[in-house]
Amino acid sequence: MTGPRLVSILRQGPYLIASIHTALDDSQMTAFQHDLVDRIGRDRARGVVIDVAALDVLDSFATRTLRTIGEVARLRGAVTVVVGIQPEVAFTMVALGMDTGSLHTALDLEEGLALLDRAVGPRRPVTALRGGAA
Repeated sequence: MTGPRLVSILRQGPYLIASIHTALDDSQMTAFQHDLVDRIGRDRARGVVIDVAALDVLDSFATRTLRTIGEVARLRGAVTVVVGIQPEVAFTMVALGMDTGSLHTALDLEEGLALLDRAVGPRRPVTALRGGAA
């Protein structure tokens, strides 16, 4: 019998929504990174939302891994937004000098999706990109 899922990755249109449901150790965080990056290519995602609302701690390894996911996703053509950082976690991150780098953040899933809509823009048909009739 397997336990509850630690993370979930769902597709919503051109976006992936990844939710971390509980604290992950370093190996679980690395596995999550590889799974998410794989899904970006497989699903041809144009944006990724990573929801960390369930976490009451974001250590330096997790923060660095989220930054890495954002950079790798960018190189694969997707914009990444981290949502749901709890106030206590944000205070601790600032106090410890931890930084999300160029990673976008938003308050919650709704605002994260709105940010992706603004950043990515409307999806155009492939024929329009090749100069054909849309």
